[in-house]
Amino acid sequence: MIASALTVTLNPAIDETILLDRLRPGHVHRAQAVRFNPGGKGVNVASCLADWGGGEVIATGLLGHNNTSHFEALFTTKRIIDAFIRIPGDTRTNIKLSHDGETTDINLPGLVPSAAELQALLARSAGLATTGTLALLAGSLPSGVADDTYATLAETLIRRGARAVLDTSGTALKAALAGKAQPFCVKPNRAELEYFAGHSLTGDDAVIEAARGLTARGVQLVVVSLGAEGALFITESQILRAALPALRVTSTVGAGDAMVAGIMAALREEAGLERLARLATAFAAGKLGLAGPNLPPRSQIEALGGAVTIQIIQ
Repeated sequence: MIASALTVTLNPAIDETILLDRLRPGHVHRAQAVRFNPGGKGVNVASCLADWGGGEVIATGLLGHNNTSHFEALFTTKRIIDAFIRIPGDTRTNIKLSHDGETTDINLPGLVPSAAELQALLARSAGLATTGTLALLAGSLPSGVADDTYATLAETLIRRGARAVLDTSGTALKAALAGKAQPFCVKPNRAELEYFAGHSLTGDDAVIEAARGLTARGVQLVVVSLGAEGALFITESQILRAALPALRVTSTVGAGDAMVAGIMAALREEAGLERLARLATAFAAGKLGLAGPNLPPRSQIEALGGAVTIQIIQ
């Protein structure tokens, strides 16, 4: 039986992406277009997994009652099981200025859930997880929520037999990795891993050493995304670098989340590390050619995966 995929998003957002020729601070700009996409890391990952297919995708988290339509349309269109808890207020909007092949983010404040609402989400997440479920805990924590919330969620899900995948940053990442139960997989970028390590990480050796500190804690897979340099895939016994040549970029929004979706798709297959690295890299690259949390057809992803350059470091 194929494991279900569960994504948990405590701080979702509506991504308002404004397309510009270039960005000149202090000047008036005329936008080429504007797009609204339901977002938040877990929502983006669920969307990409649904595009890939291969099993049930469940999305949960907290949504504001007042502006759910973008999310509900996505879930209906992609047949994602909507298990979000609605709470009073508005889900935040994140403004993303897409320009010069880059994205400038302006993230607005979000909902402030109560202790009772958080407890309801914990109970719902636990109820959705069964043995073998791939459960993603992703994104920032809402204002006022304790740093150790992901640690608590991970411990609860792991007790249910789930494999937890963690994609967060800052104090939430530190607190989660200080918890009693370690996630199965963690996907930091270089800056996030540097924050966790407490110092800069220049070169592969430094990144690998920091990642190996996580595997020593019990994390079974660490994926460090390095932008144009590709990504490092690190387990206790293997280290790979995966990369693709530069591709045409429509939007970088959600590329990291697409990589997480590729990791989860490969884990569903029980794939080896090389297949996982190829698929994760192909998901991220495929997303670059599309706006919103979407993937190209499976055949295109597989072709991109075949073109990925794999360097076996260990």
